[in-house]
Amino acid sequence: MDFRDPNRSHLLELADLLAKVLDTTVKIPGTSLYLGLDPLLGLIPGIGDAIANLIGTIILGLGTRLQVPRIVLARMSLNLLINGTLGAVPIVGDLFSLWFRSHARNAVLLREAVSRPERETHRDWFYVGGIIAGTVLLLVLTIGGMVWLVMKLWKMLLQL
Repeated sequence: MDFRDPNRSHLLELADLLAKVLDTTVKIPGTSLYLGLDPLLGLIPGIGDAIANLIGTIILGLGTRLQVPRIVLARMSLNLLINGTLGAVPIVGDLFSLWFRSHARNAVLLREAVSRPERETHRDWFYVGGIIAGTVLLLVLTIGGMVWLVMKLWKMLLQL
């Protein structure tokens, strides 16, 4: 496909527009920060972050239509997963979404993958591998911490 193809350009512009609406629509007065729909939706308990990530998956779908490499799609998916998971934490998650801007990151990844389809993807593989390793480590530490906490509580209950 030709990068100058009007259909391709239209899809990239749509991805950029969605990223802007979700991550950087309005500048916060007196700061260099921009606020988008994602952190605002995150204020709705329970479903706000899910709605924002659902809208964000449109950019992922555009990547599929533009036939970007699978590793780039995996990296884009991980960005959404990170944003959705950490964004679910009240207040802190909204501040994280404000900083992380997963949708803008995904739009940049998409544009780079389309403009240079032959580009090296070692950085993408490293990112995906690092996220997976970090997630496994965090999961093991969380399970270990929960087992330790349950054992401590059990000992305290037995001493009563």
